[in-house]
Amino acid sequence: MQNLGLIDTHAHLYSDKFEEDRSEMMQRAFDAGLSHIFLPNIDSSSIEPMLALEAAYPQQCFAMMGLHPCSVGKNMEEELALVKNWLEKRPFVAVGEIGLDYYWSMEFVEEQKEAFRRQSRWAMQLNLPIVIHARDSIDDLIELVEELQKEGPLRGVFHCFTGTLEQAQKIIELGFYLGFGGVLTFKKAGLDQLIPHLPLSKIVIETDAPYLSPTPKRGKRNESAYLLYVAQKMADIKGISLEELAQTLKTNSLALFDLSVLEDRIAFKSDL
Repeated sequence: MQNLGLIDTHAHLYSDKFEEDRSEMMQRAFDAGLSHIFLPNIDSSSIEPMLALEAAYPQQCFAMMGLHPCSVGKNMEEELALVKNWLEKRPFVAVGEIGLDYYWSMEFVEEQKEAFRRQSRWAMQLNLPIVIHARDSIDDLIELVEELQKEGPLRGVFHCFTGTLEQAQKIIELGFYLGFGGVLTFKKAGLDQLIPHLPLSKIVIETDAPYLSPTPKRGKRNESAYLLYVAQKMADIKGISLEELAQTLKTNSLALFDLSVLEDRIAFKSDL
């Protein structure tokens, strides 16, 4: 496969789901034409494996730092203190992934909102984008972003977007990008009806590996090489070549994630 320069803007390739074949999996991604892979953090347990993967592939893998809403609980203050410490210790490409998740539990909703506000403010202070997890919570997150933008310039991406056209248009008006992954290839998802109405200039693509494998790999472990299926589907919907799509999405992704902030990046290991 030629080097298309595809960029996976959201992948958890440090997951233990890749423990047995990680190097082979990474090579498959490069063979599929990927040039960059962005790694969102989950919580304190994922920092060390994430940074180890970034250190192993410093030209291709780029780490973010943040606390995932599903990891917000009674120890939130400890977790957020760790995130803040890391953001002060070394450069990251983004604060993420952060947001609200109403799918699994509503127990810590107010804590999730507080964690989102706090991490978003850190992102603004550092002039970094945020990567938003918005499961069953898009409207509340739009409201929070609007609230925070009154304090300063907040930018980023709503990852794994599966909302409505109205929500998508509002997000774009706020200056955010929309991230699309494997769900785009699902026949019943309806995203193929949404995409034609959205400007390609505000779209990026992702895998969210090891989750949400695209058709025809649905039900199997996802990996970054499968981004090709998402890209091809997007190109088909937009009526352009895969090469043209890849070039535009690369421009978008590198506008979203400014790699120049990493010029002084050092391969740290967690000191937990």
